[in-house]
Amino acid sequence: MTDLHRLYALSHSLYSGRARAYLIKQRIAFQERSTGHESFKAEVLPKAKLATIPTLVTPAGEVIRDGAAIIEHFESANGRPSQPQGACQQIISALFDVIGHDGLLRPAMHYRWNFPEDNLHFVQHHFLHAQRETPERAEKTEHMMNRMRHVTEVFGVTEQSQPLVEALYTEYLDAFNAHFEQYPYLLGWKPCVGDYGLLAPLYAHLGRDPHPASLMQQRAPRVYRWVERMNRPDQDVPEFFAPGTDFLNNDEVPETLMAVLRAVAEDFVPETRAAAAVINDWLAQQQPEAGAAAVGRLGNLLGRAEFTVRGHTFTALASPYRFYLLQRVHAIYAGLPLDEQASVEQMLQACGMHEMLSIKLDRSIGRADNLEVWQ
Repeated sequence: MTDLHRLYALSHSLYSGRARAYLIKQRIAFQERSTGHESFKAEVLPKAKLATIPTLVTPAGEVIRDGAAIIEHFESANGRPSQPQGACQQIISALFDVIGHDGLLRPAMHYRWNFPEDNLHFVQHHFLHAQRETPERAEKTEHMMNRMRHVTEVFGVTEQSQPLVEALYTEYLDAFNAHFEQYPYLLGWKPCVGDYGLLAPLYAHLGRDPHPASLMQQRAPRVYRWVERMNRPDQDVPEFFAPGTDFLNNDEVPETLMAVLRAVAEDFVPETRAAAAVINDWLAQQQPEAGAAAVGRLGNLLGRAEFTVRGHTFTALASPYRFYLLQRVHAIYAGLPLDEQASVEQMLQACGMHEMLSIKLDRSIGRADNLEVWQ
């Protein structure tokens, strides 16, 4: 037995960055291994159930699949160091976790796969070396890369939508940059769960691949610094000359962060609404048994969710997992006193996110044996 946790992840994996940063910031000793390591299929996958990353193996041998579950494992055991105490800040933290997982997939995929002149050699290197050295490695690499290129389109990035995807993303970047000019993290002076969720797209794809990393460095250097900061164990705030040590006082949600949410809401809210309708239709037709797996993206079964932003209709796969995370927002809100619920409603109304309190699936999603399941 070892005192080290093992994190099965990939440096270029979008969702791996979320869990890796948490382990780094919380100073949890770990060794990172590629999914190409022989132990992943032989020892880990039978317990993880799905070949997704990140997946953690604890020193005691417990296997935890999924970044949110990994973070929750440590948060619940250690007094929730990454959860603010205030009602509005708790909601914001949980909401950014959803946004990070699902809300920036279009720019993340677009800027990785649609700029091959800048990115191809870099990305190909990482896909190739994620696998063991076998005669089939190059062929498998090309197959995996082609599959991910296709995923870009089914997430809603087409030749017609690319200009809008880029416009929305640069507006996000500008708003994020203005916020990080004032504070090193989303809610002040240390990262919340929402910081880790948001890092997922903004690190591996948008802050590391050559083309989008250059864009971020030149257009939003404060966002790039936050990406760096999230991957260091210390607070890493030398450019702030009077830093604090905790979340902002008095449950403050700064106006700079409200501006970020307004930018995100423009496509995130209508997509969430449309995805809920698709999944609820599927639930009504299929009526899955309690305990049945609620994993994967249902759009490939029943068609995709359609929604309109600035006159353009996007078509994108619907993800049950988005609503698994959104349930946490709903649970926090439901547990608040009426006066604090009113404060949350007022805040979300002001940033265009109020509808996120009411968009729900007709069935809740739980977790059992490393899988999300219908309840």
